[in-house]
Amino acid sequence: MAEALRLMHVHAHPDDESSKGAASTARYVAEGVDVLVVTCTGGERGSILNPNMDRPDVLANITDIRRQEMDAAREILGVRQEWLGFVDSGFPEGDPLPPLPDGCFAAQPVDTAAEPLVEIVRRFRPHVVTTYDENGGYPHPDHVMCHKVTVAAFDAAGDPGRYPDSGAPWQPMKLYYHHSFHRQRFVALHEEMERRGLESPYAERLAEWKPDPEWDRRVTTKVECAEYFPVRDKALLAHATQIDPEGPWFAVPLEVHQAAWPTEDYELVRSVVESDPPETDLFAGVREWARQAVPGHEQTATLPE
Repeated sequence: MAEALRLMHVHAHPDDESSKGAASTARYVAEGVDVLVVTCTGGERGSILNPNMDRPDVLANITDIRRQEMDAAREILGVRQEWLGFVDSGFPEGDPLPPLPDGCFAAQPVDTAAEPLVEIVRRFRPHVVTTYDENGGYPHPDHVMCHKVTVAAFDAAGDPGRYPDSGAPWQPMKLYYHHSFHRQRFVALHEEMERRGLESPYAERLAEWKPDPEWDRRVTTKVECAEYFPVRDKALLAHATQIDPEGPWFAVPLEVHQAAWPTEDYELVRSVVESDPPETDLFAGVREWARQAVPGHEQTATLPE
């Protein structure tokens, strides 16, 4: 192609890049796409979820260890990675919920927190950006804030009147939300486990999980990436403080995942190029543009109203 393809994932914490979209990331890296992961916080307030790592020495050095884990996962996935530089907000619990810690990511004004991301967008010039839906994928304050900041940066990066000191304008072409954790996928995994005579870990969860056809219809794009599930799993295990090898992430065998649901799923929410969902490629419509683009050409297409 005349223009190399570039993909940016914006995530809240180290480990999110491995638990959401990692196999499709590995596929695109293998195809020659330049992939950048932007991690909004250092994960400093994340709980230690692997019993084998729940030790005083780990807790005392959690910031450095989580950065080391991110370094390892980055190498496994073959991506670039940058820190946005904000402090983890933690997951508030209780009734009423406690206030957010002073200075944390989720307590920042959105316009202020979006500025460093706009600078990265304009410098890296991604064609496609991914992040979480308006609920954050789940209601962690940092995930919700990650959504807000990414959408704000996507909309502002191509506007020369916004953040004029943050580089030359660049309008990404498509914005997606991750949607792999939905009921249809877990039903397929559950049924494949039962078909093979294995005990499904999802029976109780599915019994309480009401179908939501409207939510399911939000999935517009399914990227085939089953052959890269082993890369995803290896990247997950690099986050040893967060991922227990004997825990729920690995309760279903790899071959069941590959047979039952061989895609990672996304929702297209912004586009300046023609594409016709359902899609099988995050770069649908972009590849056609890239074949004709002049290398280094500044993309200034405007977003639809």
